[in-house]
Amino acid sequence: MNKRRIGDSSLEVAPLALGGNVFGWTADEATSFAILDAFVDAGGVMIDTADIYSAWVPGNRGGESETVIGRWLKRDPAKRDKVAIATKVGLMDGGLAPPAIAAACDESLQRLGIDTIDLYYQHKDDESVPLADSLGAFDALAKAGKVREIGLSQFTAPRLAEAMDTTAANGFRKPCCLQTWYNMVERGKLEGELRDTALEHGLGILSFFSLANGFLTGKYRDSSDLDKSPRGQRNADYLEGRGRTVLEALDSVSAETGAALATIALAWTMAQPGIAATLASATSLDQLSELTAAMELALTPDQLARLDAASAEAVPA
Repeated sequence: MNKRRIGDSSLEVAPLALGGNVFGWTADEATSFAILDAFVDAGGVMIDTADIYSAWVPGNRGGESETVIGRWLKRDPAKRDKVAIATKVGLMDGGLAPPAIAAACDESLQRLGIDTIDLYYQHKDDESVPLADSLGAFDALAKAGKVREIGLSQFTAPRLAEAMDTTAANGFRKPCCLQTWYNMVERGKLEGELRDTALEHGLGILSFFSLANGFLTGKYRDSSDLDKSPRGQRNADYLEGRGRTVLEALDSVSAETGAALATIALAWTMAQPGIAATLASATSLDQLSELTAAMELALTPDQLARLDAASAEAVPA
């Protein structure tokens, strides 16, 4: 498995990044530790979390995921040299105001038990704060050694271009990547102007929602399947349009390779232009094995072409 450099940064990662949104939520600490161990054993490098994970759960305040990861690192400090830790700021109180960024970074470092965050993201564009202010705060963190590399998440193409121009004009540390929503049934969320802008500025792209809420695992085949889980109804829209056609193409490649649909869907994403890594989370070792298998699955040009054709009409006009 070849590692990939994120943009022009110092970070080289495996093409699968492990989403930490489930840690301390739907994966308890013991399960989270087992998943993290197995991910590293499979060659995984980047662990992606955020300060807000999982503040939406009754009784939680945010920081639960970072805390679990910190305890995992403390249990086996040698793991620190094998992983890159990415976390985010901007969705808690204070948004991306510089004082909020500075305080949140210190709190994340404390929960994670590390001296430097390998990749620190603006979690979502905050138009209430001038880009020069938020990017300047990130630059200060990098100069202080608290942050190794900077990323942007959930930016539109125009705002991404403005952020990169602001960085250049002020001599700030250049962001190295864009994290954004992208999968086989929602290609239009990245392809086109947003991807072109990211590539123009030399940014690596890390995609999230890569399995479309579980739809691309094949779990939801028709409307009767939507009650299989509490999140099932979110997949109703995927059953319309080209959703079933995409599943049929995945089924065909699965029959040829013996790989799970989730594995194939992630491998397709990893093969797309500009993708440095794709994010996915797991709540069991069985789920994780399907994710990590994508790092070793080499789809043939014919298989990629068939998957492209099946999913192409899912791109909004």
